[in-house]
Amino acid sequence: MSSEILNKPVVYEVNGQEVKLTGGMVKNYLTRGNDTVSEQEIVMFINLCKYQKLNPFLNEAYLVKFKGAPAQLITSKEAYMKRAFDHPKFDGIRAGIIVQRGEETLELEGSFSLPGDQLLGGWAEVYVKDKKYPYITKINIDEFNKGQATWKAMPKTMIRKTALVQALREAFPDNLGAMYTDDEQGIVKETNSVEVEVAEEIQQNANSQVIDIEEDEITEENNQKQPRKDESQRTAAGSQNRNQGQHNAGKQQSVKDLYEDPGF
Repeated sequence: MSSEILNKPVVYEVNGQEVKLTGGMVKNYLTRGNDTVSEQEIVMFINLCKYQKLNPFLNEAYLVKFKGAPAQLITSKEAYMKRAFDHPKFDGIRAGIIVQRGEETLELEGSFSLPGDQLLGGWAEVYVKDKKYPYITKINIDEFNKGQATWKAMPKTMIRKTALVQALREAFPDNLGAMYTDDEQGIVKETNSVEVEVAEEIQQNANSQVIDIEEDEITEENNQKQPRKDESQRTAAGSQNRNQGQHNAGKQQSVKDLYEDPGF
């Protein structure tokens, strides 16, 4: 990676604060995963942050790069929602979940459902000033739930947010068109690069060498490790006698101390 990309700063302003980015900062502090990002991926990330007025040091955006896959530019939900809500033509939202209740398919507002409801997906409506109809999105949960811990813990909340993000991007493509959240990209946040490398090494090297052990060696080792019954009994009895002697000695010393006490 060229020194110019690593060291040349790109300066822009976010909410009245100056943000300075270099390729070295992105590579060392703003990239997650287990692979090294390319110069092109770093340049794209810096330009996205500058154009969209994102501050990656506040976790509003970051890069994810795994082996065998291109880098993914991720925007946090908080930054995404704030950018949409600050748009002058934003005129409100409605969002919720889609469930199967008996023979009915219902669109519920919010993330609340009854115990017997089967979660099918999420929906959202974004209202824009001067637009006759709202922007509507309806998505299936199977397309986004990849088994991550957050999706397992609160699938209704997650599918509602994902539907809302998609509807907002359709309503404001100029402001949000190149921005995607980790849930849309299927990023597993808990993935640790060291764990991935260790898992790959185990997978590659497991059972790669066969070790033959003779049956006679196993029998001989077992015989050495298991003491005879009479030896075990003698050892246990000796230990018990020593413990009893120590206990009695403790009693005699205690009585002697009482007699020698000045106040007796």
